[in-house]
Amino acid sequence: MSTKETPPASTQGSKQFPFGFKAAATLIALLAITLAFYTPLRAALSKQVSKFSSFSSATTTAAQRNMTTSNGTVHGPAPPVRVTKRPWDLRGHADHGWLYTYHTFSFASYHDPRYQEYGPLRVINEDRVEKGTGFGTHSHAEFLIWSYIVNGELEHKDSMGNLENLRRGEVQFTSAGTGIRHSEYNRNKKEDVHFLQIWAKPNVKGLSPSYKTRKFTDEMKADKLVRIIESTERHNGKDGESEPIPAHSDVSMSASILSPGSKVTHELVADGTRKVLVHVVMTGKTQPKTGGAKIKVHGVEIGEGDGAFVDNAAGLGTKIEIESVGDKPAEFLLFDMGKEA
Repeated sequence: MSTKETPPASTQGSKQFPFGFKAAATLIALLAITLAFYTPLRAALSKQVSKFSSFSSATTTAAQRNMTTSNGTVHGPAPPVRVTKRPWDLRGHADHGWLYTYHTFSFASYHDPRYQEYGPLRVINEDRVEKGTGFGTHSHAEFLIWSYIVNGELEHKDSMGNLENLRRGEVQFTSAGTGIRHSEYNRNKKEDVHFLQIWAKPNVKGLSPSYKTRKFTDEMKADKLVRIIESTERHNGKDGESEPIPAHSDVSMSASILSPGSKVTHELVADGTRKVLVHVVMTGKTQPKTGGAKIKVHGVEIGEGDGAFVDNAAGLGTKIEIESVGDKPAEFLLFDMGKEA
């Protein structure tokens, strides 16, 4: 044990303040008198205090604005927008001979618990069906299903009596509702058909089955975002040839063909936190080793077959910028969705 004693508190204080208590009190009194009679110094100090107060107030207001939701509840600062790349060759893949396909989400024999769904989206399959083959008649219920035709011809036939041959730019949409049976076949004997098959969960159960087809040309999509699918809650109710297809789900889908060096901006379609997914359409069966179509989504670069999951985007009108940075036009789909179906 040390034999050194700790000095009394009063002695410690005098050592820390060499002038002594009386001297310190005298200095404070002199400073107070100076401030009272020397106007320029008082004004300067007052001005600095005012600036600090204004800055604090503005900072607090900005922070509160960032933390306040539409219902007035104050939370912590909103997390930054996060973009996660989904590389083309890490998706599920199958080559059945007649069908060459990639799966963004778990489907058929491909299962990955990390990629089961995203918002209402349940399936994005990029399919190539060999000429003279196709999907035989099968059943669906309680799903919204649509096909985005990239190249070739796809015959759609269903139990509602619809029979169509779909070509590039056309989108065939089925609300399976209480149940339908359909087939998707490539009757063309000369070329394969390349299309994206997309499923989303509806926000209303027990709907009557329905069917609709729209065509969106390359010219309509050139360096613009064209709305293809729109939630019934936001749809304008019009049924014109260039109007988006209404869907009973909180999902909007747009398409674009963006030339190199061009940019487009998507504004979130609803308030609150949204999920955004961008998928670049492939031109070949694999992503080009060099060159090809490439885009940047909020600063993250993705190429053909890649996807980008954008999380924490929030607020009606919040902007997501997309730039074409490859050496050929980039065709892509953009989904803007609520958190759940």
